Amino acid sequence: MSAKITHERLLEVLHYDPETGDFRWIEPGPGRRQTKQAGSLNKMGYITIDVDSQRYFAHNLAWFYVYKEWPKMLDHKKGRSNRIDNLRIATQSQNLANMDKPRHNTSGYKGVCWHKKAQKWMAYIQVNGKLKYLGLYTDIEEASKAYLEAAEIYFGDFAR
Repeated sequence: MSAKITHERLLEVLHYDPETGDFRWIEPGPGRRQTKQAGSLNKMGYITIDVDSQRYFAHNLAWFYVYKEWPKMLDHKKGRSNRIDNLRIATQSQNLANMDKPRHNTSGYKGVCWHKKAQKWMAYIQVNGKLKYLGLYTDIEEASKAYLEAAEIYFGDFAR
């Protein structure tokens, strides 16, 4: 990987508004006007910005812009807004805890799936890469409640 952009260079080419989370180009260039919002949405729904032939996540640039240090991993507290007050340092486990339920989820509840053999709803939670079994339930709402209680214990403010 090539060297990351310096803070001085970032301030030369982009303006960041911490209230809105938007970046705007300062330096005009191919396909970019000064008034145009910088970046594009990737497949996962995050804004990426190409600067000097290097692609960055806008949330990482926002953190670097404000705090002058590169974050190891960031979490969006709510949604995908890049407002600085919506960003926080997180571990991978905390970041995963704050994600929406997976797309392949068929129960409609995070941490709940149908246990075919038992013919009951199974609650589970993943902590630091390890799956923890939370029990079997006849009622899907009870299984969800078990997950939510465990998420609060293991993830606190990062629980979703």
